Amino acid sequence: MKAAFRRYPTGVAILSARGPDGPVGLTASSVASVSVTPPAVSFSLMATPTARLLLAAPSIVVHLLGSKHAGLADDFARSDGRRFAPEQGWDALPSGEPVLPDALGALRVAPLHRVPVGDATLVVAEVLEVFHGPDDGRLVYHRRSFVVG
Repeated sequence: MKAAFRRYPTGVAILSARGPDGPVGLTASSVASVSVTPPAVSFSLMATPTARLLLAAPSIVVHLLGSKHAGLADDFARSDGRRFAPEQGWDALPSGEPVLPDALGALRVAPLHRVPVGDATLVVAEVLEVFHGPDDGRLVYHRRSFVVG
């Protein structure tokens, strides 16, 4: 299954939330639109310390990334990557979540369902707010690499 999905390009997102000790986030390639009415998305999270903090958060921001975010996606994909550094352009929403204003789009979501599946959790979340950033081309994850276009 892993080999098959490596051949399948997907969009790239960063999920962020306000954790008990500060901002938390990770790179995700599993974000999908579920419904327009009501607006809802889904994503899956593997069982990692960061994912557990995201799963406990009352709201999460899903950042849809463009071509200029390849390095940022790589940072958030690695356990030793830099996160939420001032030069990365992060800000905070009035509700406290970290937000990347120059993402293609940022969706503030609230989890509706958390479904355990093997070593992952599938999250279905209601979209509470949508923020549009500049149009910046494509960033996809393909064959274990971030590819701009």
